[in-house]
This record gives sequence, C-alpha cells and structure tokens, in this order.
Amino acid sequence: MIPKMKVKRLHEDAQLPYRAHPGDAGLDVFSIEEKMILPGEVGLVGTGIALELPEGTEAQMRPRSGLALKHAVTLLNSPGTIDEGYRGEIKIIMINHGKEPFTVEKGMRIAQMVVAPVMRIEVLETVEMTDSERSAGGFGSSGMA
Repeated sequence: MIPKMKVKRLHEDAQLPYRAHPGDAGLDVFSIEEKMILPGEVGLVGTGIALELPEGTEAQMRPRSGLALKHAVTLLNSPGTIDEGYRGEIKIIMINHGKEPFTVEKGMRIAQMVVAPVMRIEVLETVEMTDSERSAGGFGSSGMA
C-alpha cells in the first residue's frame, strides 16, 4: 500500500507538488509569488500549500540543482524539515549566492520535497558510553582522501 499525503491549496495559484519522472525521489514545489532576491540576500517564498503527512514521516525541503548551478540560488535551511503535525503554509527560505539579482517567478519550481520516515526513539541519559573505532574523532579524523 502506498502511503498518502494530503495537500491543501491555500491560494488560488497554488500547485500540487509534482514528481517530474516516475523514479524521482523528490517532488517539485512551486512558488505562488514573484519575488526578487538580491545577491547575498535571503527571501521567504510562499507555496500556497499545506500538508498532512503520513504518520511517522517528515517532509524535507531541498534545493533544486538547476537553480544552484545556473543562478547560485539555493535553500538556506537545507534540508528544511516539515514535521508531521505542521499544518500551516509551506514557505521556502531561499538565498542568492550569485552576483546578479534573481527573480523568483510565480509558478517556478523552487525546491524539491522528499518525504522520509522518522525513527521514533527514547532518550536515555547515561554516564558511560560504549567505545567505538572512531570514538571522539571529529572533523577530518578519517583522513584527507
């Protein structure tokens, strides 16, 4: 059985998320507004949709590679997590890393959404942890290559 995700249009120009190709992991998410984002600036762009995600999932908003490559425009909070219980409008935080102003157009594909399962865990406080091969080795601890 394929899980179902309900999508509510909150704006007359809203488009439902759309998978461009059958095997794609992400669904395209569209803008409902035109907005200019200046170089180095951040813009919050409305999608005009709200989601009701399947139980035990989250939606991750991720950048579109074409916007990143061609315009140096990406998502600032990436991946942005939409929690299962959130029912408000989905808005996308975009940043222009380019040298030219970028105009988000109404109806433009601005992000891709991947719905993923979320593992439910219990948090246990402890004073001891089991050792591992990596232990506390952090940034760069696995070598240069």
